[in-house]
Amino acid sequence: MEDLDYSLFIRKVNENLNLDLSNYKETQMKRRLTSLYIKRGFTSFVSYFNALTKDKDLMNEFMDRVTINVSEFWRNPTRWTVLEQKYIPEMLRRTPRLKCWSAACSTGEEPYTLAMLLMEANADRPDILAMDLDDLVLSKALKGEYIERSVRDIPPTYLTKYFSKVNDTYLVDQSLKKLIRFRKGNLLLDRFEKDFDLIICRNVMIYFTETAKQELYHKFSQSLKPDGLLFVGSTEQIFSPAQYHLEAVDSFFYRKMKV
Repeated sequence: MEDLDYSLFIRKVNENLNLDLSNYKETQMKRRLTSLYIKRGFTSFVSYFNALTKDKDLMNEFMDRVTINVSEFWRNPTRWTVLEQKYIPEMLRRTPRLKCWSAACSTGEEPYTLAMLLMEANADRPDILAMDLDDLVLSKALKGEYIERSVRDIPPTYLTKYFSKVNDTYLVDQSLKKLIRFRKGNLLLDRFEKDFDLIICRNVMIYFTETAKQELYHKFSQSLKPDGLLFVGSTEQIFSPAQYHLEAVDSFFYRKMKV
């Protein structure tokens, strides 16, 4: 039976916030948001939505829960090692200036990790687009300030070279910040830029419906250069990648096929 309260909530969010929750797996999203509105003392999705539109703190909390902001430096480090040792040198042999995109960048750990690898590879003025739907996490990413727990997986040489410690906070060096364009964006609605050498979209697609995933894979493929790479998360294997003009070249790496 359809849950009319949740259906109306989805419609109101889409109409007023330009965010289509129907593209997310319903069971997971409904469970997350139900626990949130109950915690805040509401008895229905509709009453919760009415409060969201009037309370900035509630809205920020809602967006944080919807966009599922989990990010780490060097998440799944063996995959970053493959990118660093195999694919970045390969891409730089094709073009001296790389154009990269960290989709759903959250609080910035992923694009800053990529920036460090490109700096170490002596890439010539790389262009890194970092995009997220959530204004709050984007503001944190722009600041580039992290507590000690957040930086614990950064290799010591990188931490020393690209961060300065002030009291208990680690500050990202300006040399990394100037490589990155942080921008608000909606993966499910926006038109994407073109001609990327590398797109990183990790641990995001698992929350979307199959229809939304398929649409996104097509859009990512269209945004990649021929031979460009799509780097996905450890639970996001693409089945039948050829339908998106992609081919698997390593675990969680897919290459755009030449037409």
